[in-house]
Amino acid sequence: MIEKNKKKCPECGDLIIGRADKKFCSDQCRNSFNNHLNSDASNFVRNINNILRKNRRILQGQNKQSGKTMITKDSLLSKGFNFTYHTHTYKTKKGDTYKFCYEQGYLFLEDKELFLLVENKNEE
Repeated sequence: MIEKNKKKCPECGDLIIGRADKKFCSDQCRNSFNNHLNSDASNFVRNINNILRKNRRILQGQNKQSGKTMITKDSLLSKGFNFTYHTHTYKTKKGDTYKFCYEQGYLFLEDKELFLLVENKNEE
């Protein structure tokens, strides 16, 4: 018969033996529990996160020189950039709207048909 003060492992259900504040029966159960807890909830979320990371890598790779670079839309598209997804926007006092993928951003310059790539160094 199980005593009332005996706890069960939340991962496998085995009895926990050891310290009173121990939560899992083994390191394997602790790791497995936390991996399930921290994994992306669905393929949809995982896919969007992958697109955002790829967009960031593309912007960062193209904006290495001065932190401000001009680039064509076709150049970004050829590298696999997806304009549908970004993490946030920033609107300037002049009314320009920058779109960001984490700290890497871009602004469409309509008069030149180019994108200005920028890096927000304050993002940390």
